[in-house]
Amino acid sequence: MTSSLLTADYTRNMRIVGHCDQGGRSDGIQIMVSGGYAYVGHVFNNGFSVMDVRDPKNPKFVRHVAQPEGTWSQHLQTHGDILIVNNMCDMLKVETSGAFNPGDYYKGSVADKVVIDEGERPYSAGMRIYDISDRANPKEIAFFEVPGLGVHRTFWDGGDWVYFSALPPGFSDDIFMIADFKNPEKPEIVSQLWLPGMNTAAGEAPHWDQKYRYALHHAIVKGDLAAAAWRDGGMSLIDVSDRHDPKFLSHDNPCPPFAGHTHNTLPLPGRGLMFVVEESQADNCEDGIKRNWVYDISVPTNPVTIATTLPPDEVDYKNKGGQFGPHNVHENRSEGFQSEELMFVSYQNAGIRVYDISNPFRPEEVAACVPPAPKKLMDYRPNRPLVIDTTDVFVDRQGLIYTTDMNAGLYILEMDGI
Repeated sequence: MTSSLLTADYTRNMRIVGHCDQGGRSDGIQIMVSGGYAYVGHVFNNGFSVMDVRDPKNPKFVRHVAQPEGTWSQHLQTHGDILIVNNMCDMLKVETSGAFNPGDYYKGSVADKVVIDEGERPYSAGMRIYDISDRANPKEIAFFEVPGLGVHRTFWDGGDWVYFSALPPGFSDDIFMIADFKNPEKPEIVSQLWLPGMNTAAGEAPHWDQKYRYALHHAIVKGDLAAAAWRDGGMSLIDVSDRHDPKFLSHDNPCPPFAGHTHNTLPLPGRGLMFVVEESQADNCEDGIKRNWVYDISVPTNPVTIATTLPPDEVDYKNKGGQFGPHNVHENRSEGFQSEELMFVSYQNAGIRVYDISNPFRPEEVAACVPPAPKKLMDYRPNRPLVIDTTDVFVDRQGLIYTTDMNAGLYILEMDGI
């Protein structure tokens, strides 16, 4: 590890303590940390990788676990001795094959761009479940097939139910689904829910402008409340007290007039609040300025936006190159750091940002770290800029911050005061 990789472009109340190139597969999206090991899903290199992070100053690549050809597995979940890895059609491979224009994955209905059926397909669709009782050596114990395009992202923090987004045949895009997970070797779908207009097989027609993409990214579930992020479709609060019959409680969408693509919706049940993260998808903010929002959800049937965070501005990130805006928030998982006042957000070319929302009407950025530019690109798309693209963040119980990049690998950070 060279010292240049530990020298951030910008820091405030935070520092880099360790870096790992993930065995040469330096692209990463979602990261989970369990029992001293980090699990990172790839977006360009297929499969996922395992790193030993017991010494945060010297994280070590352990192994890469491949997934079937043509399959995305960029998202994963851990709890206890179980790891869940998503399997879906690799949409970047589809895009670069010339099936649709670059960036159009984020525009309009995905079902209009690819053939979705239940026949033989050149990718794996569903979830792969691993036993990680030996943290360094995941052992696959089940494949849970989900018809259609596959599973985009799951939420599972232990317990009997796994919540996920998937695009089954007959729908315009990803919908909300729940599976019985009492036996991880034999999950079973028990219910599904969608926004009106998405069930095209039943004759429903979209009521929104077709330039927008109404699709579930994923839902974060706390107790019996699911907070669902519907990309350009905004957010919903869902009552999941009956997992076989989830019901919408409310829906809100600031797009338009704001730029849209709701990506993360984190309920903070102890305070009756929710922290919402939008996703930037286009270079140089060509898709608009994306934001973090604070909602009051003390009355779940009437969520109200009460604040937004200011975009980082210590340099001109909009014109730095690449994507500038939020992407993911640390989800307050039961096996990690939990706070209803500190929000940890990956901010793409602006690194990691931490917001204090102890006063929810006036969020304040209290720490930041922008890692240096990667040495090379994992991104095989043409004409990509050589800039940092911080994608996800996980905070462990000791307050160590783990973050992934699309090209630069795994970084481990420390923050003052936690």
